[in-house]
Amino acid sequence: MVQLALPDGAPSLAEAVVGAVRSGITAGELLPDETYSVYQLADLLGVSRSPVREALLRLAEAGLVRIDRNRGFRVLTPLAHDIEEIFDIRLALEPIAARRAAEHATDDQRAEVRDAFEAMRAATDDEARFWVADHAVHDSLLRAGGNQRAATIIERLRATTALLGPPTTTAGRTLAEIRDEHEPIITAILRRDGDAAEQAMRQHLEHTGRLLARSLAGRPATTPSSAEP
Repeated sequence: MVQLALPDGAPSLAEAVVGAVRSGITAGELLPDETYSVYQLADLLGVSRSPVREALLRLAEAGLVRIDRNRGFRVLTPLAHDIEEIFDIRLALEPIAARRAAEHATDDQRAEVRDAFEAMRAATDDEARFWVADHAVHDSLLRAGGNQRAATIIERLRATTALLGPPTTTAGRTLAEIRDEHEPIITAILRRDGDAAEQAMRQHLEHTGRLLARSLAGRPATTPSSAEP
């Protein structure tokens, strides 16, 4: 029996359904080899079909599900090529955002970035809290860089890679090692060093992208095309 729950604090019912489906996918409640109906999802969550349909359209745009006309929807698991494309896009957006955050963020925004990283530092023994903090670090950094649309795009891309689950997401690294990859990014932002912030973010994304693609493809990693120096 599939178990899903609407998260608290969502700005709309459709967004709450999106969150419930994402959580259900990462928890293994919704499986790639199954077809689910709008009616089934609405009943599970205790909502009408309209917000479910809206949520599924958003999830389909993000590449998380495929909608089969008159049948329902299926969960899509990302492949190695999908991960390479995702990191190409992230490499085009996040290193520049890190530079802008270092050079232009307000004191309050820097404090938000610092606090998010401190939460990550404190959560290396709690995987669930760690990934929440990891998300907060990237989100606060993008918003400190002044690009709200980039933050929304990255949120959708990260939701896709989250389908791989923590063992693949870590890709052979410990949580402490992932934390340490973030530290030079945060240090550079707090020191207002745009060059160092951009470079540190680029190195982190290149490394993560290679590891994820390798873990999915079962072959030696290759650097995504836009990650060339």
